[in-house]
Amino acid sequence: MINKTELKKSIERILKVEFMSTIKTACIEEKYYAVSKGIIEQIIDNWQKSTESYRRQKQAFYLSAEFLMGRAFGNNLINLGIYDDVRSVLDEIQIDINEIEAAEEDAGLGNGGLGRLAACFLDSCATLNLPVTGYGILYKYGIFKQKFIEGFQVEEGDSWLKDGYPWAVKKAKESVIIEFSNERVKAVPFDIPIIGHATKNINTLRLWQAEPIRAFDFQLFNDQKYNEAVEEKNKAEDISKVLYPNDSDDRGKTLRLKQQYFFVAASIKDIIKNYKMRCYKSFDDFNLYNAIQLNDTHPVVAIPELMRILVDDEKMEWQKAWEITRNTFSYTNHTILSEALEQWDCQLFKGLIPRVYEVIIKIDTQLASELKIKGYSDDKIQGMRIIEDGKIRMASLAIYGSHTTNGVAALHTDILKEKELKDWYQLYPERFQNKTNGITPRRWLALCNKELAEMITELLKSDQWIRDLSMLKELDKYSEDESVLKRFICIKNQKKQQLAEYIKAYENIEINIDSIFDIQIKRLHEYKRQLLNAFQILDLYYKLKENPHMEVPARTFIFGAKAAPGYFRAKGIIKYINEIARLINNDKSINEKIKVVFIQNYRVSYAERLFPAADVSIQISTAGKEASGTGNMKFMLNGTPTVGTYDGANVEIVEEAGDENNFIFGARMEEIEAIKDNYNPKDYYNKEPRIKRVVDTLIDGTFDDGGTGMFKELHNALLEGASWHKADNYFILRDFMEYTKVQEKVDEAYNNRLEWAKKCWKNLVNSGKFSTDRTISQYAEEIWNIKHTPILIESEERRVKSEE
Repeated sequence: MINKTELKKSIERILKVEFMSTIKTACIEEKYYAVSKGIIEQIIDNWQKSTESYRRQKQAFYLSAEFLMGRAFGNNLINLGIYDDVRSVLDEIQIDINEIEAAEEDAGLGNGGLGRLAACFLDSCATLNLPVTGYGILYKYGIFKQKFIEGFQVEEGDSWLKDGYPWAVKKAKESVIIEFSNERVKAVPFDIPIIGHATKNINTLRLWQAEPIRAFDFQLFNDQKYNEAVEEKNKAEDISKVLYPNDSDDRGKTLRLKQQYFFVAASIKDIIKNYKMRCYKSFDDFNLYNAIQLNDTHPVVAIPELMRILVDDEKMEWQKAWEITRNTFSYTNHTILSEALEQWDCQLFKGLIPRVYEVIIKIDTQLASELKIKGYSDDKIQGMRIIEDGKIRMASLAIYGSHTTNGVAALHTDILKEKELKDWYQLYPERFQNKTNGITPRRWLALCNKELAEMITELLKSDQWIRDLSMLKELDKYSEDESVLKRFICIKNQKKQQLAEYIKAYENIEINIDSIFDIQIKRLHEYKRQLLNAFQILDLYYKLKENPHMEVPARTFIFGAKAAPGYFRAKGIIKYINEIARLINNDKSINEKIKVVFIQNYRVSYAERLFPAADVSIQISTAGKEASGTGNMKFMLNGTPTVGTYDGANVEIVEEAGDENNFIFGARMEEIEAIKDNYNPKDYYNKEPRIKRVVDTLIDGTFDDGGTGMFKELHNALLEGASWHKADNYFILRDFMEYTKVQEKVDEAYNNRLEWAKKCWKNLVNSGKFSTDRTISQYAEEIWNIKHTPILIESEERRVKSEE
């Protein structure tokens, strides 16, 4: 509950003090800011209590380069259980809560699944009253805003902080100094409250902003050297400006490494400072009170940094420091793509953070010595070393310097053990675990699909499913209930209508809500095979052109994806899909049986509209390449069957919901392993005219790439390969015909609306496994060894004291 009177007063006071405005005169952005700050005022005491309570015991710290948080306002109100109360307060003062929610910018703190998983994890940690703090960077411009010009992706700065961010509290007095070889910068912390569901506990995401030690050189300015006067300021602020700056040259690589060391060093300093504040006996107990999770390889420099501090600053003997460090850290591997396993040039490390580089050399020498004692051959040792061929292998450093390495789906973990990290698994089998990813049901159902959430609560006669997603299994008894299924489909149609209206408003494209909404939304990467989907759509278009009377359910194919600014081939795929959309959407002869929409600037708030409205979830990565995926889980939770390969978490989705309620196709990992050395995509290209026809549209003038050579390069990649990979590296042509056939099965199944509803319902009721509450409980118990710590409210504190 909230104090409605106090909230009203807070809104009025904040508008007056911050903007010299009133409820009547304020713009919607000012109102959003004031209402949000008013909410912060009501939770601040519990936030402080949570922080203090956590410091009295072992804590976990989640280090991640990105946290894709999305909008905070609506999610926070739902978790606090005050959405309706706040709406009634705003109604009284004539403020539309929907306009307030829409006024919030998506936080520009992440990009893809890695960052969204981190955000869901924090939500679950708070909900479960677990003492966990997130650490990252407060990016001024995030990744980028995407728009399309003539079908090409164009990037522009995402100035999401231009109007301030009311959910962040600056803690300037807790700033720390970070030292590089030739530069010192200030790391200033900003704390964001992480509000759990139905709990008093408030956790923290601490984000660091880079600021100069000296922002302005007056003497240089006075000498009319204006650029030089602010050079130190600009150089420092570059560190926290943009997520994943282009690293195509040494300047970009240097900035990326500076980012990683900056936030890691600041976080380690912060953790150590708080450890000392609690007056623990010595650093011998450090790992008994602190667990640090490394989310992928970006923060792995934390391992040598902690060693540096223990050895240099705390004067600890090396071997003791190593044991403490190893027992402090755990590492999550998110990829089996060798190109995504970070490696850094030794000279870059040596030039930027020389003492840390010396520590890494000593760690590497220690590893080689241990392997030699264990009887490993020189060749085997060379293959496992942290430093090899002038490069620092961050994944090797992470595994050697931590007590646990986990994969993020059962198949992914098996691949790590049996293939990609086989040598490490054989060396340290006890260190490897699986932690299948999940999603938070608060944002991905309770918030984004309120209509379905209300139906579930009504059927279960309880809203506890929001905290215990396994309760959805109880809905299985309605799988044959026609009235329930019809109501469910009615809600799905309602969400489709809402999405159609949003797309009309933001993309100026009208879509048919009676069509199948076939949706593929994820980061643009070749292994995710948006190109395969594009070819299949084009093939369907040609079949409709040849047979205009062919009976197929109307379909709207919806894409959402950003390509990394320097990823030429991925940007070519975006352009190609937009060219297909232009062709199909302007051809009246097919009677709008199919339409293609590539939404611009895919982000969390857009995703919240897309997942509930989907009829079909497209998860078609090459088998063995997707570590897990979490988009597939969000679709499943909202009652959407998967069309996908036997890859990542798709494997476990099918195990839970049944193969008969999903549409699995394509070569499995073991088949790809068997054929990859002799695979020749031209065998499929020359044998099947439909494949040749769609592939050749890349070069035969059907589509125009504006003279960039993008389409020719894509064609070559498929049929000839490149210096760094074989032809059709992701087996698109191998899986093409199977994909077209499985889509025909979707058409057939969709025509029986009641049976289709059952498939959707079966996915919903069996999605309970994929909650981050389950995942985080496993991390807490099996990796971090931390305990649930609900804070006491005042009445409980008085009772405990009286009992004492």
